Amino acid sequence: MSQQDERMPEPQQELVAFRVADQEYCVDIMAVREIRGWTPATVLPHAPEYVMGVINLRGSVVPIVNLAARLNLPTPKLSGRNVIVIVVVGGQTVGLLVDAVSDILGVPVNSIQPTPPVASDRARGFLQGVRALGDRMLRLLDLEAVLPPRQERARLP
Repeated sequence: MSQQDERMPEPQQELVAFRVADQEYCVDIMAVREIRGWTPATVLPHAPEYVMGVINLRGSVVPIVNLAARLNLPTPKLSGRNVIVIVVVGGQTVGLLVDAVSDILGVPVNSIQPTPPVASDRARGFLQGVRALGDRMLRLLDLEAVLPPRQERARLP
């Protein structure tokens, strides 16, 4: 038996990659419930500016977070090409408005590197790390940080 045969395969993490304002982000596929086309949201009064409103998802009311607005990126015009990534975070179902889903990737867990210290604390707060993939740079989102603070979440459906 060779040494290569004895090595254990590296643990893999599956990620859903998507674009927001010409930048690539990803989330762990285990948090993703579904990916659906754009559906106009019903506006909620007094919601944070990055919460677009709510949609009806098979009888459940789901808040929609405009990820570009939340990450302080230029907000593109909404079109039929936009996608809502439905995720479950801390027991709550939330939709993330993104420009497009690009890939489902399997990457070695140890290939995800910490966010560089030159990024602002606020930028690092939204990211769990970064992953270089050829000429692409994927940013792994911290979904818990992207959602409204817990006290604001309690007021959302």
